[in-house]
Amino acid sequence: MIELDNVGYSYGGGELLSNLSVRLTPGSFHFLTGPSGAGKTTLLKLCYGALHPTAGQVRAFETDMRKLDRDQTALLRRRIGVVHQDCRFLDHLTLTENVALPLLVSGRDLSSETDNLNELMQWVGLSGRADARPPELSGGERQRAALARAVIMSPDVVIADEPTGNVDWEMSQRLLQLLVELNRMGKTVLIATHDLSLIRAAKSQVQARVLRIANRQLQTAGADL
Repeated sequence: MIELDNVGYSYGGGELLSNLSVRLTPGSFHFLTGPSGAGKTTLLKLCYGALHPTAGQVRAFETDMRKLDRDQTALLRRRIGVVHQDCRFLDHLTLTENVALPLLVSGRDLSSETDNLNELMQWVGLSGRADARPPELSGGERQRAALARAVIMSPDVVIADEPTGNVDWEMSQRLLQLLVELNRMGKTVLIATHDLSLIRAAKSQVQARVLRIANRQLQTAGADL
């Protein structure tokens, strides 16, 4: 689905990533670890096309992402749901309206999506907060809303950047469970995290590959969990 072939990324005259090769196969589950500043977020951005490599090639769904024009990139991005680390919302819209934004941007008729939207809000446990505004939400509610927004278009791949970084352990387990459920539905999942306890907690729930960035290189940190 997504393949990095000898990828490098440099900026400001310095090399952040070098000779990275990895393949995210359909239905696979990956954790990405590494120290702060190692390039985890940069690698995720390369995977979903927000950045292009300065060396090597990134292919998504058998297409070289660097060869796509703006419209083609937008269409491809609908197949990749992203949970960003900073979880930004539009404060003047309700939670449901924020989650539905990708549908609106893609030109979907929201009136025909009501049932799907309600089902999704129930799945992430936010039905009772549907009319709340983003400033009223807790950290855990914001993260679950971000996940709902990321999967509203039913993407093939879900990429999450430190999704449990600002929530307590109980909520991190709840978010992990949602991501595991997505994987069981056949979605490819890639999670960047510094929380090794979260990875260990996944052991009984899902087979996952752990990747680690160190010294600009990507290494397999362990066999299947």
